[in-house]
Amino acid sequence: MLYAIPLLFLALFFFYPLLSILVVSFAPEGMFDPRALHKLVSSGYYLRILGFTVWQAALSTFLTVVLALPGAYIFARYRFPGKWLLQALTTLPFVLPTVVVANAFTALLGPQGRLNLLLMALLGRSEPVIDLQHTLWIILAAHVFYNYAVVLRIVSSFWANLNPRLEEAARVLGARPYAVWRHVTLPLLMPALAAAALLVFIFCFTSFGVILILGGPRFATLEVEIYRQTVNYFNLPMAAALSVIQIIFTFGLMWLYTQLQRRSSVPLDMRAITQTQRYPTSWGARILVGVNIFAMMIGLLVPLLALVERSFTLGGTITLRYYAELFVNRRDAVLYVPPIQAALNSLGFAVATMVLALALGILSAAMLARPARTKSGRRLQSLLDPLLMLPLGTSAVTLGFGFIVALDEPPLNLRTSPLLIPLAHTLVAFPFVVRALLPALRGIKPSLREAAAVLGATPWRAWREVVLPIIGRAVLAGAVFAFTISMGEFGATALIARPQLPTLPIAIFRFLGQPGLLNYGQALAMSTILMCVCTVGMLAIERFRIVGVGEF
Repeated sequence: MLYAIPLLFLALFFFYPLLSILVVSFAPEGMFDPRALHKLVSSGYYLRILGFTVWQAALSTFLTVVLALPGAYIFARYRFPGKWLLQALTTLPFVLPTVVVANAFTALLGPQGRLNLLLMALLGRSEPVIDLQHTLWIILAAHVFYNYAVVLRIVSSFWANLNPRLEEAARVLGARPYAVWRHVTLPLLMPALAAAALLVFIFCFTSFGVILILGGPRFATLEVEIYRQTVNYFNLPMAAALSVIQIIFTFGLMWLYTQLQRRSSVPLDMRAITQTQRYPTSWGARILVGVNIFAMMIGLLVPLLALVERSFTLGGTITLRYYAELFVNRRDAVLYVPPIQAALNSLGFAVATMVLALALGILSAAMLARPARTKSGRRLQSLLDPLLMLPLGTSAVTLGFGFIVALDEPPLNLRTSPLLIPLAHTLVAFPFVVRALLPALRGIKPSLREAAAVLGATPWRAWREVVLPIIGRAVLAGAVFAFTISMGEFGATALIARPQLPTLPIAIFRFLGQPGLLNYGQALAMSTILMCVCTVGMLAIERFRIVGVGEF
């Protein structure tokens, strides 16, 4: 009976809002009306938005895969001091809110960014040397920065377990390095590589904050246009029609991802990482590892360091003014409350999300990990696994829009309720909890529970005293993941947050939209605080995480 709770939650807060979007799209006045869809497919404007969405996602994916492969290789084949810390730091951008990532790139590459200020001082110029603001290049750079860890983690974890003797045998037979890569390594890696690339494509296809802030009015993805049609024009039928297109694409891509992920989990000739990884002893190996580590640190940490530095030096002098202003509620401020209240709101929503996501995630993972004794049971589990993962591949803005459309009538009249935010955050977070717990639960030997039952333990006691201690670290990792994701969620919150209850990402976005040095400085300060929270969370996840266990 408990296992039905996650499915009921999905039915009420995922499938019902999506169904409501379909109704608004096809029957906005209660009767079938295809005008919104007809305008969508006949208008060159919306077709260009769809084309740009696909094109920028494909280009971002290609760049991310190419740049992440060298890092995946050294993570897969070498051990070196501080590796766990580097793994945590390289994953940090993935859990950062998009508004923080956008702010970091503006602080580094913007007209008054640190790089431009340095070049202007060196060249004696008064105008910015590099102008990437509102260009495709800064969008691509942010997408690579944001999704680098996806390819790094998925590919390196798969690569680390491939038997290196296959490559060694090819070299002994006279194959050159490129031939070994093309004919041996690449075909073995292809399932994991394709799965990682498809996941990156999904994230770039549904990109919102990066496009909205860095792209400016020149660029729009489907996600951004849904937001504009809803908030700026209140054109719900058109927003619903765009959401339908978004849903079709993301569901199809997510189904393909689960198929590729299943193929990548098929054992080929796997070895434990203790057998495949070694310390770099030769000078060539040391240089390879060192260059890759240096490139990762420069590419992934410099934008974040620029963000921190600018939050203290904006205006030309070192100051704590922008942090002090977070505790002040000015009459002409863009928030109804002191900015620090947004941090407290985010904290409360994150705690509520963590509790909900853990409860749903534990039940879902336990349901999927139960040994299926019949063919129909195994078939049911194979269907439930991608079903529970659907929110992961669904646009956050689409979810927020679905909440606006669906949850405005009794008994689910929650449109003005603060509960709407943790519910939306839970939908985004609990698939990550499931992926953190599922491998640990599947690794428990059934004989342990059977022995506890023979000794008279009830199912609840066996779970509490046998299962929970074993999966405890995975539970902690899932909890921190849910907390961190909630702190930084922006897409859905941008649509459903009440003006009096802003979260940190919403407050940052509002300050960025206002002129003046003080507003921009406060946005930088809040971004730095949010980045520090995410950093602590990511370090905790890496510490709690069981080495070699977990699907991300």
